[in-house]
Amino acid sequence: MSTSAVPAVRNPWLWVPSSYFAEGIPFALVIWVTGTMFKDLGHTDGQITLATASVGIAWSLKPFWAAFLDMYRTKKFFVIAMELLMAGLLIGIALALPLPNYFQVVIAVLWVLAFASATQDICVDGVYITTLSAAKQAAFIGVQGVFWNVGRIFATAAIVWVAGSLQADRGLSATSAWGWAIGLSAATLAALALYHRFMLPTGSITVRPHSFGEVTRTFIDTWVDFFKKEKLFGMLLFVFLYRTGEGLLLVEGPLFLQAAPDDGGVGLSLKAKGLIDGTISTFVSLFGGLAGGAFMARYGLKRSTLVFMALCLNVPHITFVVLSQMAGPGVDLSLWTVGSLVTIEKFGYSFGFVANMLYMMQQISPGKYHMTHYAYCTALMNLVLVPTQMISGPLADHFGYRMFFIIVMFASIPSILAAWFAPFPRKINGDGSPAT
Repeated sequence: MSTSAVPAVRNPWLWVPSSYFAEGIPFALVIWVTGTMFKDLGHTDGQITLATASVGIAWSLKPFWAAFLDMYRTKKFFVIAMELLMAGLLIGIALALPLPNYFQVVIAVLWVLAFASATQDICVDGVYITTLSAAKQAAFIGVQGVFWNVGRIFATAAIVWVAGSLQADRGLSATSAWGWAIGLSAATLAALALYHRFMLPTGSITVRPHSFGEVTRTFIDTWVDFFKKEKLFGMLLFVFLYRTGEGLLLVEGPLFLQAAPDDGGVGLSLKAKGLIDGTISTFVSLFGGLAGGAFMARYGLKRSTLVFMALCLNVPHITFVVLSQMAGPGVDLSLWTVGSLVTIEKFGYSFGFVANMLYMMQQISPGKYHMTHYAYCTALMNLVLVPTQMISGPLADHFGYRMFFIIVMFASIPSILAAWFAPFPRKINGDGSPAT
């Protein structure tokens, strides 16, 4: 199997925003929106979490089929095919909602949807890293995060709002309202597939293997080649540890904002929480991602910038320590105080996170299996979130919010140490291009 040169491509602004917007929608639908839907349809928290929590593991299993996507057709083909498949699956969910056993049917479809979304992620990233130069990868890394978050906002805000509005303003039943809302997400993905038919670059083109034996040899070679990379385990340790503190904070932070003051929480109403944690903080995150991308494009990927970005990612966690010490029974924190502290943390996370993505692109994944090896890295990056998110709730319940957020700060130390000791086997110029 061999890889040919990448054809001439369009301006990245014509396809990078739309492709990462398309990535964010299905991930948010699977991880967050379906839980909201099931809750609205009358299911208990126990039913929802037991059924949906494990679906997210699909994004950490990408190494088991990423190599095969590099053997057949083009990366663009798989992106469009998965977007159309996901649109069809979402229509299936909408049609299944009136059925008596819809819960089981929807969960089954979500598993297929998650694997389709993970496949889309692999190939979108493959187009990105085999089409753009190292310098442009650095320049657009923030745009990636911004528009992935726009996709998340579309799913968690617009789709949920449509379902609520159809019930409150149009008098539709919850089942019908959610059917139309899910249908809107299906139409959006179908429209994106049509747009990408004309605007998405092909990416590097792989020559198809001629026999099953060649397929097997190529699959094995992707793993062998990966483990031959210089200083690999040190680099993977960085990827695994970089998000430890964030993993603990990701789910429990919003729950703390909603928890009652008598339980040590801030006590935000759903409306206030949506304003701060859903709207203001999200737009701050978008700005932080763009700023982080601009910073990395200006100063390049090196040890000093990596450590600086790790500090930006982790030090703002202290805002939740401050909030937890201020909150408590009889305390009514102002919306301005809560909003200011939470948005500082969101900006720091979005700013610092781009360094992780760029490190995987420029230090670990380059080589003849660039796309496949980048998928391995993102799978490991997502894997650390599974145990940290699972343990965050029991830790907060056991120790209380005040001690929990102090634990988060200690859990952030490995992230900074990992950045300090991260290997740099590939030399990169200040402009992001490979050193000669």
